[in-house]
Amino acid sequence: MEKPLAGKIALVAGATRGAGRGIAVQLGAAGATVYVTGRSTGSRRSEMNRPETIEETAALVDEAGGRGIAIGVDHLEADQVRELVERIDAEQGALHVLVNDIYGAPIEWGKTVWESTLDVGLRTLRLAVDTHAITSHFALPLMIAESGALVVEVNDGTTEYNSENYRVSFFYDLAKTAVNRMAFALGHELAPHGGTAVAVTPGWLRSEAMLDAYRVTEENWRDATKVQPHFAISESPAFVGRAVAALAGDAEVARWNGKSMSSGELAKEYGFTDLDGSRPDCWRYLVEVQDPGLPADVTGYR
Repeated sequence: MEKPLAGKIALVAGATRGAGRGIAVQLGAAGATVYVTGRSTGSRRSEMNRPETIEETAALVDEAGGRGIAIGVDHLEADQVRELVERIDAEQGALHVLVNDIYGAPIEWGKTVWESTLDVGLRTLRLAVDTHAITSHFALPLMIAESGALVVEVNDGTTEYNSENYRVSFFYDLAKTAVNRMAFALGHELAPHGGTAVAVTPGWLRSEAMLDAYRVTEENWRDATKVQPHFAISESPAFVGRAVAALAGDAEVARWNGKSMSSGELAKEYGFTDLDGSRPDCWRYLVEVQDPGLPADVTGYR
C-alpha cells in the first residue's frame, strides 16, 4: 500500500481520544512515525476522567501501519514540553508535522461571563490557548530547520462560522476564536521558512464521549438520530484524521497557509471519505439546515 508520509515525523499533541486520536491513526496509516501525547497515561486520568489513554492511541497507530510513540505530557508545563521536543530531536532529528489538538476542559454551556465559574472559564482558556502556544514555542525551532513544516491547529468552527455565531459561552467562544487566529499568525511567521500553518475543524464529531452520551457505538451510531435527528450529519474521528493526512501529504499545502477549513471542505478538495464512504459537510449543514431550525435532512450534505 502507498505510504505518502513514510519517513515523516509527526507530533499530535492531545491525542488521547476524539479528533486527536483519529488524526494520529490516519497519519500512521499514511506511514508516519507519530508521537502521541496527553495527560491520560497508564492508570492516570486527566480531569476529563475518561478511560482512554495515549498508549491505546499509539497501539492504534501501529495497527494502522505507522509507528506510534506515547509520551505523557501536560502541555501547560513548559519544562515537560521542552523535554518532549528535545527527545524527538534526539530520537528522530526532525519534526515535520505538529498537530495542536490539546483541550480536555470541562465546559459550562450557555453561561455569560458573569454567570460562569471564573476558575473554570480561565482553565478553559489555559487548556485551549496556552497549551497550543507553549507547544508551538518549543516545537517550531526544530521544525523550521527543514522547509515544509506543517502546523495544524485543531478547532471547533471555522473562522467564518465563529466570527458570525456565538459559541456556547463567553470563555469557549473566546478560546475557539483564538485558535483560528493562532493559525493565521503562525502562517505569517512560518512562511519565510517554507512552512505552513492551518486551522482544521471537524464537524459534529462522534468522539468516544459523544457516543457514550447517546449510548451508541460507532457501529450503530445512527440510532442516536431517534433522539437528535441532526446527529445524522455527524462524522467519525477518522474523517478529520484523513483531512490532516491529506494536508500533510500535499506538496502544495502552502496554498492553505493561515486559513481555516473544515473536514468537509477538505474532503471535497482531496477526495477522501469517512468510514462509511460518505463526505459529511457539517458546517454547511449547520448554516443551511440546523441553525435555521429546519427539519433534519442530510440530502446533499453527505
